[in-house]
Amino acid sequence: MNTRTARSRWTALALTGALAGSLALGVGAPAFAAAPAASPAATGASTALPPLDPAAIRAVLAARPGDVVSGAFVRVTGKAGHFTGTSGDVNPDGEFRIGSISKVFSAAVALQLAAEGTLDLNGTVQHYLPGVLPADYPPITVGELLNHTSGLPGGTVGWGDPSTNWFADHRFDSWTPEQIVGGLAGQPMGFQPGTAQQYNGMNTFLEGLVIEKVTGDSYAHQVQQRIIRPLGLHHTSVPEADDPRLPHPDAHPYLNITEPDGSTGRADVTEQSPWPWAEGGLISSSGDLDRLFTALFGGKLLPPAQQALLFTVPDVPNFNSSHCETGPGSRACMSMGLESIVLHGVTLWGKTGSRPGWTSGVFATRDLSRTLVYSVNPTGINGEETPYMMKLATTAAGLSN
Repeated sequence: MNTRTARSRWTALALTGALAGSLALGVGAPAFAAAPAASPAATGASTALPPLDPAAIRAVLAARPGDVVSGAFVRVTGKAGHFTGTSGDVNPDGEFRIGSISKVFSAAVALQLAAEGTLDLNGTVQHYLPGVLPADYPPITVGELLNHTSGLPGGTVGWGDPSTNWFADHRFDSWTPEQIVGGLAGQPMGFQPGTAQQYNGMNTFLEGLVIEKVTGDSYAHQVQQRIIRPLGLHHTSVPEADDPRLPHPDAHPYLNITEPDGSTGRADVTEQSPWPWAEGGLISSSGDLDRLFTALFGGKLLPPAQQALLFTVPDVPNFNSSHCETGPGSRACMSMGLESIVLHGVTLWGKTGSRPGWTSGVFATRDLSRTLVYSVNPTGINGEETPYMMKLATTAAGLSN
C-alpha cells in the first residue's frame, strides 16, 4: 500500500465521525483465514520508526481550526519517545466518550471467553441467541461478528434527522440493544457470511448480547471484572444507558446549531446517552487506553492463540467499508477487535471511535515502541474535523511526511 492510499485509509477511518458513531451501525470470510503472507497488516512487520518530532506536533496543535474543532489533545508513549500536548480548554488526563474504541473491550472479553471454552467462535449467533435474527438469515458465527465478515445489514434504529440540531434535541434519547437488533427486521443481508468484510456496529451489539447469554451476567460487569479492575483502569466505565453524566470530562465539547432566528448557537454535548453500549458507549481516558493497549499487546489479557486473532486479518475483499482501503481490489483491514494501517512501511494497529463532540483513536506498533492516543472535539457531525484530525494523528505518530 502506498503512502497516499494509507493516508486515505486513515482519513476514511476518521470519516466514521460523530455521525457514524451515533448511528453505531455502519455495515460487514472465513473467520479464521490468514491474510496473505506478504501483507504487512497481517504480519505486523514494520520498518524502523522515525524519531518523534515534538515541535511538529506543537505546530499542528497550534494550527487547530477553532471553528470546526473546539479542542484537541494527543499522547504519545513508548520506547521511541513520549509527548503530551493539548490545544483549547482540554485536560489530557480527563475522561471522554470513546465511541467505537469500546469494540476493543468487547472483543477482548469475547476472546477471553473463547480461551476459557465458554464461547465457541465457530458457534452461530442463531445457536446462542435463538430467534433474535430474522429467520431467513444464513448461519452467522460469533467469529464473523468479531471481524466484521458477518454480512449483516446496518439496521434502522438509532438516529433521526442527521443534523447537529437533531442530536442536540435528542442527546438523552436511548435505545436498548434488543431494539437496535430488532431494526434488522426486513433488511436484506449485504453478502454471504465469511465472503467479505464490512465494518458494522450491529456486529458488536450482537456480540454483547452473546457475552451476556453465555455468562449469565451483564456485559458491563464482565468488562469490569475482566478488563477494568485487573488493569486498574480507574477512569474507564460502562455507564448505564440512562446515565448521561461524564464524571471527569477532558473537555466540554459543543456542537454548532442553528437557532430559531437563523443565527449560529452552541449546544454543550458533554452529557449524552451512552446507548451504544458494547458497540460505542464506554468512557475512558488517554492513560487508561494506553494501559489497555500495553496489556493487550503484551499478552497480559489473552493467551497466545487468542491474542494472535487480534493481529489476523481475514483474506477477503473489502465490501464498501470506509474502515479499509476502498476502490477496486481493496481488501480487508480489520481483525477480531482491531484495525490495521500502514504508513511509510510502519504498521499500526488500533481503533478509532466517535460520539458527537469527540473523534478519537488509539494506535500502536505491535512491539509497543510507539503508542498514540488522540482526541479532537468537532463542532459538527459530518466529518468536518477529518483533515485536522488526520494531520494531528499522523504527525504525532511521526508518519506525516
